[in-house]
Amino acid sequence: MAGRCTDLRRLALLSAIALVGLPAHAQTIEEKAQVCAGCHGEAGVPQEKTAPIIWGQNEGYLYLNLRDFNKGTRKNELMSPIAEGLSKDDMKALAAYFAKQKWPHLDQPAPAKDVASKAQSAIGSVGCTSCHLDQFQGDGTTARLAGQQQEYLKTTMLAFRDRSRANNPGMSDLMNSIQPDDIDAISQYLAELQINR
Repeated sequence: MAGRCTDLRRLALLSAIALVGLPAHAQTIEEKAQVCAGCHGEAGVPQEKTAPIIWGQNEGYLYLNLRDFNKGTRKNELMSPIAEGLSKDDMKALAAYFAKQKWPHLDQPAPAKDVASKAQSAIGSVGCTSCHLDQFQGDGTTARLAGQQQEYLKTTMLAFRDRSRANNPGMSDLMNSIQPDDIDAISQYLAELQINR
């Protein structure tokens, strides 16, 4: 099964590179957004647990991350080659398109009470809500975290911690101020949160 997912991702990547390489006038934004469905899902539910939900994500955050992939300040074996072929107008249009979509409900399991308590303590110690807001809905250029895939959240926080994700040094500093097991608790806690938006 893991091999099949990898093959599907490679196929999606090759399709995306081919599609992005076409003249811009030959594609609508909807056609360009279809490329994203290969990993991020047709109805906003990602194909793999380490891929983020982008449907309903904040527009400014989506644009900044596409820009960072485009410039190489954020790296990913699948996203980097796709983003390299996007113009600034494409990135803005894709960010606006996905921000207007409905956030999918993944029905992720609630963490145990002790895990939720550990997460809330760690969140309070680093002040996550000062940027991601009280319901973790984010705003503008700050990511919505509530209801995001648990594995993606954990992988991302660990990437900030080891500085392999380098497009937000402030996040790296915050993730280094807490313990790795706090990161696991936070990811479980945030994944289960749902907000009406």
